[in-house]
Amino acid sequence: MPDTSLTLRALNRATLARQMLLTREQTSVLGAVEQLLALQAQQAKPPFIGLWSRVEGFERAALQALLHRREVVRATLMRGTLHLASAKDYRNLRASFTPLLEASVASVLRERAKGLEVAPLVKEARAFFEEAPRTFEALRDHLVALHPQIDERAMGFAVRMFLPLIQVPTETEWGYPGTTDFAVADAWLGAPLRAEADLPTLVRRYLAAFGPASVADAQTWSGLKGLKPAFEALRPSLRTFRDEKGRELFDLPEAPRPDEDTPSPPRFLPEFDSLVLGHDDRARLVEEAYRSKLITKNLRIPATFLVDGFVAGTWTVERKRAVAALVVEPFAPLKKKKDREALAKEGEALLRFVEPEARAVEVRGL
Repeated sequence: MPDTSLTLRALNRATLARQMLLTREQTSVLGAVEQLLALQAQQAKPPFIGLWSRVEGFERAALQALLHRREVVRATLMRGTLHLASAKDYRNLRASFTPLLEASVASVLRERAKGLEVAPLVKEARAFFEEAPRTFEALRDHLVALHPQIDERAMGFAVRMFLPLIQVPTETEWGYPGTTDFAVADAWLGAPLRAEADLPTLVRRYLAAFGPASVADAQTWSGLKGLKPAFEALRPSLRTFRDEKGRELFDLPEAPRPDEDTPSPPRFLPEFDSLVLGHDDRARLVEEAYRSKLITKNLRIPATFLVDGFVAGTWTVERKRAVAALVVEPFAPLKKKKDREALAKEGEALLRFVEPEARAVEVRGL
């Protein structure tokens, strides 16, 4: 059966539907986290903003409660970076990223990795963190006392990649202070982690959150290489499409693929949002002329906003005394008055969420 063709706008709307960005969803916060598979959490605040933009009536306390009940965790997963994921997903999928995480020790440390005996270090770190949650600074001091001749940063990085660890939440405003304590994952969760990779499940979950997508898209999102065999094994149970460039895309048969003319309201996305990092080919989200603006020279992903479903600019928040301002920087002037008005309304609501103590809010740059 020939592959069905999908236009760029059809791909855009399908992705936004999976990402809960066509409309705020009436769902639990835990359900939203699992639908998204994981939320990028290099910084503490962005996952809260990402969920606010996706979940109807989202309140900060709801996510904080899940973190303290250990139903959602902050830990290293895709691309070797920090994410928020449900405890269930972390336990079941962390092993799928083991090859990536362990290989990164040699690729990142290079010469500094030579002579590094990882297994003894991991054993010592496990015992250290099992005594009580502690910071990585404390761990490095501990390891240096045991191995004064070895690079302390190299030891710390090796432990972070080889030993499954959870960051411990606190009562701070966004769940985590600048310096956090770590705990051994299975001890913190009170349950063992799956020992073997489950790439078929990972691929299906990825498609549910980001599809239709190519093998290259999934590899970019995950940081894993060699996912093609997993896609091929699943092929009989998947649908295939072609995009406007002729690339083969895979998808779950039952997944939503709305009409390309489905309205898409303005939405604000936080820094490092997974939507922006979910594909190798980002044409479904941003015009070619603006794609370079999504990743800065120091590899930061700025906070962005969507107009008609596509990334149309970046934003920051400025706070001066009692006034909170959302500074919007469109990639190009927004010509439609209705878009500017809708974006301003959404921006004011965002400010009331992130700056609840401000007496006044305003949106600039439109």
